[in-house]
Amino acid sequence: MKLPLYQVDAFTGRVFTGNPAAVVLLEEPLPGETMQKIAIENNLSETAFVIPRGEAYPLRWFTPALEIDLCGHATLATAFVLFNERLAGTDEVRFDTKSGRLSVRQDGDLLKMDFPSRPPEPVEVSDLLVEALGTRPREAHLARDILALFDTPDEVAALAPKFHRFAELGAFAVMATARGSDVDFVSRFFAPRAGVNEDPVTGSAHCTLVPFWAARLGKRVLHARQISRRGGELFCEDRGDRVTLGGRAVEYLRGEITI
Repeated sequence: MKLPLYQVDAFTGRVFTGNPAAVVLLEEPLPGETMQKIAIENNLSETAFVIPRGEAYPLRWFTPALEIDLCGHATLATAFVLFNERLAGTDEVRFDTKSGRLSVRQDGDLLKMDFPSRPPEPVEVSDLLVEALGTRPREAHLARDILALFDTPDEVAALAPKFHRFAELGAFAVMATARGSDVDFVSRFFAPRAGVNEDPVTGSAHCTLVPFWAARLGKRVLHARQISRRGGELFCEDRGDRVTLGGRAVEYLRGEITI
């Protein structure tokens, strides 16, 4: 069986930056075990599998370690591929996923995703979190992931986590964040339990970061930057129980895989 494969850098307009995702176009569902093996072979933070048919296209995401419930950059990459290869003349695509119905629409050079909001609740800054991050955050909050709040972008940029300690925290991942200078906020995202020590740009993290910073800053429309080594930017809006996450994408390669 031969399957079309695309690799797209998401949340950026330039190759070699943003977050690379693989997108595999399917005609029929594949066994989960096969999709996991493809994700391991691709060795990217996520590989997306989509079946482009019906009112809402089935979409699943796999890291090299496991299937996940929500992925922003691979959804953005999938929409980018479909708009360019299968959906010429349309400006919106809908997906059925483990996190429910998601949609992506074109708005100029931005792709804007409609995602669920996951606001966090305050929790204690544990000694284990301090040890894992290597320094003490000002505050900690919890949704699916732990949000660690710092005072400055420089503190976030300087983090050198002890990734082997993250499995003991109990949460899926940890995001570190601070108010920005030329953007509203910055972040980094660590997910060793998913096989990704640091994710370059993480859409799903912003399901928590956007409502958190919207409340802190008193504004609904936010400009964010993830300050990983590759880096990327997001154009966000808090809409109550939903968030809009916008970004650009660029194709890096296309090919065909044989299984």
